Amino acid sequence: MGYADDSGVLVLGLPRGGVPVAYEVARALHAPLDVLVVRKLGVPGQRELAMGAIASGGLRVLNADVIDALRISPAVVEAVAAKEIRELERQERTCRGDGALPKLAGRTIIVVDDGLATGSTMWAAVGALRQSNPERIIVAVPVAAPETLHRLREQVDRVVCLSAPPDFHAVSSWYEDFSQVSDEEVRKLLESSSQKGTYDEDVSRRASD
Repeated sequence: MGYADDSGVLVLGLPRGGVPVAYEVARALHAPLDVLVVRKLGVPGQRELAMGAIASGGLRVLNADVIDALRISPAVVEAVAAKEIRELERQERTCRGDGALPKLAGRTIIVVDDGLATGSTMWAAVGALRQSNPERIIVAVPVAAPETLHRLREQVDRVVCLSAPPDFHAVSSWYEDFSQVSDEEVRKLLESSSQKGTYDEDVSRRASD
């Protein structure tokens, strides 16, 4: 990517599935790792199909095309959102305890997920990050739907994707093992990230300059 050993870079994984991928990106770049909690609003009965997403800070992004096509009522959207807000708050406590998201202003943020289908979760993440005024936002994923990549490139500074197959159907189709990542695995990856302390020290040094 060209961002190795850059103290201004921060890698953020989207829990849970994006964190193992983000861990490898952070390790390759010798960059600090953290998480940005975003919850997909899955269509009832079709949880992998997103009708929108929510992110830390109360941001909500809705996929009008999916909602209109499936004639999903506002009441159903609100019911799913209420459930996911509770899970978002639980995940935040589980992943970082009482800690807050690191300072993002002026930094290069590489936000990572395990793949992009509709892109609603990533769009919510990008929208949340924009509010913190980073210098640039880079999206990195192993696989994505081509049309989603095309739209996303208009929203961020750079997109890095290893594969955008024309016969893309679902993210899970492109993994040999797509087992659900547990909260415990996320915690262990964050704890084992060798660059976590480097970021904290860098922030402290900048604050004292």
